[in-house]
Amino acid sequence: MKSFKPILTEHIHQKDCHTLSFYKSVGGYRALEKVLKMNPENVIQEVKESDLRGRGGAGFSTGVKWGFIPKDTNKPTYLINNADESEPGTFKDRLLMDKAPHQMLEGMIISSYAIGCHKSFIYIRGEFYKEYKMLEKAIAEAVGNNILGKNILGSNYNLDVVIHRGAGAYICGEETGLIESLEGKRGWPRTKPPFPAIEGYLQCPTIVNNVETLSCIPHIMNYGADWFKSIGPEKGPGPRLFCISGCVNNPGVYEEPMGVSLKELIFERAGGIRDGKQLKAVFPGGSSSAILTADEALDVKMDFEDLVAKKSMLGSAGVIVMDETVDMVQACLNIARFYAHESCGQCTPCREGTAWLVKMLTRLVNGGGKPKDIDMLFEITDNIGGLIDFSKGSFGKTICPFGEAVAWPVRSFVEKFKDEFLEYLPQETVVA
Repeated sequence: MKSFKPILTEHIHQKDCHTLSFYKSVGGYRALEKVLKMNPENVIQEVKESDLRGRGGAGFSTGVKWGFIPKDTNKPTYLINNADESEPGTFKDRLLMDKAPHQMLEGMIISSYAIGCHKSFIYIRGEFYKEYKMLEKAIAEAVGNNILGKNILGSNYNLDVVIHRGAGAYICGEETGLIESLEGKRGWPRTKPPFPAIEGYLQCPTIVNNVETLSCIPHIMNYGADWFKSIGPEKGPGPRLFCISGCVNNPGVYEEPMGVSLKELIFERAGGIRDGKQLKAVFPGGSSSAILTADEALDVKMDFEDLVAKKSMLGSAGVIVMDETVDMVQACLNIARFYAHESCGQCTPCREGTAWLVKMLTRLVNGGGKPKDIDMLFEITDNIGGLIDFSKGSFGKTICPFGEAVAWPVRSFVEKFKDEFLEYLPQETVVA
């Protein structure tokens, strides 16, 4: 691990790293030149063989996803870059858009070419105004140098990229909710199937990938699938951007191979726990992942398989660190409040269940809790998230995974720190 050289963030500390001239000076757009001479199916196959899995949360195979686009469709095909990045504890995509926008754009153009797309969208979070302006400049540079637009680099391939600013809704990080929003409608997730690759934007075949995923594409096409697979574990290889925040000395974004130990990330990369405190708990994949105790966190690798074995998930790789001073009941209430606020309200279990979680946790914190409330918290999370079997996936009761995103963290808080929840219960007074 220590010999690893950053790939996605290699140049982000250099002056003018966001400009086209700088990007081309370090080999930028060479992969595009190569790809435009290839058969699109061969591009898809190369990405499929690389075993690149989505960096947005679900971790689905990128090449397999591209392969779902119908071969015989007479409809236009679309690519959407999910730059909404709304998961608490996650801020890597924002960094890539700010410091390496052309790397992402090159990935978008290659991906669009592979799936036969001629109009692509960047759905960016509305709060990311600086990054929005940066992308505007990058797109203008690309158009001015025949890297976007008509007859790209003399290849007869045409592509337009459009930026769409969202309004800061967490639910629009879900791909079908994002598509609904892009169409000008309320960001309500769709029932699947049909999946977006069959019926997505305007009921046309659509691929949704996130910023980090697309930023990996130029490197795969430059160096090959075997090179990519040589980085990290066999299942889900490649570089990964880990966002570390919370009770650490050096919070930030760290690029490491997939499979790096969580212990190494916290104590070597992020400088350990601040003020000499002890580690208490960690969210390994953003606030929607199940929380890990200190013992679990010190014995886990940051890859898809190992975290599932610990009954959590890698998700967006947003590592939120909590030390011994953190009140886990208060932390649980904060998480519940966030998800209750961000619920789109479409599904009854989520709409009603998140509100009840907040009510019950608030009552507990205010000293009005009852012993049965602890069991009720389990019951509510089951009603929202359904049956969760980490070996087989989840079987939720909501249209999108938002239900599981609520159930996993809240349930794990109560399971692993039950004593702290019991301490909030009023103590019976014995009268002599």
